[in-house]
Amino acid sequence: MSAGRGFQEVAERVWVARYEWFDVNVTAIGSDRGLVVVDTHGSAAAAGGVIDDLRRLGAGDVAAVVNTHAHFDHTFGNGAFRAAYGDIPIHAHEVAAAETITAGERIKAAVADDPDDPHREDMLATEVVPADHTFSSAVVLDLGDRLVELVHPGRGHTAGDLVVRLPDVDVVLGGDLVEESAPPWLGQDSWPLDWPLSLDMVLGLTTSSSVVVPGHGSPVDRDFVEEQRNTLGIVAETIRDLAVRGVPVDQALAAGEWPWEPRLLEHAVRRGYEHLPRSQKRLPLV
Repeated sequence: MSAGRGFQEVAERVWVARYEWFDVNVTAIGSDRGLVVVDTHGSAAAAGGVIDDLRRLGAGDVAAVVNTHAHFDHTFGNGAFRAAYGDIPIHAHEVAAAETITAGERIKAAVADDPDDPHREDMLATEVVPADHTFSSAVVLDLGDRLVELVHPGRGHTAGDLVVRLPDVDVVLGGDLVEESAPPWLGQDSWPLDWPLSLDMVLGLTTSSSVVVPGHGSPVDRDFVEEQRNTLGIVAETIRDLAVRGVPVDQALAAGEWPWEPRLLEHAVRRGYEHLPRSQKRLPLV
């Protein structure tokens, strides 16, 4: 599934649109009570394009929104969807909802300092609207003719990740716990030691026939998720090994053997060292 082709059906009444900016996916789930849209893109203006694509799809009005986590490229369109469809519920994990405004302010501050960003003005003009329907572990949305399961499998890409499971068609929407078009982003709010265990929970929601929609890139299968889980496991175990051997955090990136380019793992190493219990750390070797 290439970027920029509008909504494509990946299972019965499950459509995914892949947008070039951040190669982000937006998913629409059809039901007799309207569409549930999962993630809303990175600005109010970008969300306007998503809404135009949904109207061309002709599968009904949007009845609810789900945010897979708090990052701007998945939440900044929330307000545009409210403007287009009224006071629809916006669902997210409780941590993601609590962090949405803070995360939005952080990215706005960063883009304000970058006059060359082509999306700068659109992002700065976007009102950040957090979810108002939250849960802690799992919740089921009853859409009449189908059920939509929202599950918090644990911390990983952020502390408030959720996945969406559609049991009637064996589809799982992985958010940024799963990424296809680039290595998973272990940013400054990631949980690299927890992420493999969270993907174990996601794998438990899949079968050999599942379609898994990542936060970025083309849909994948269970084998892809398992491989990514194992690679993230290597990152986590490498961090543990370096810390146990007393390698200082500022030397760990150079000292480790990593499955991805070290520059992609700067935050992961720092965060991993921070999250390790004291019993798993040694004093730096001298």
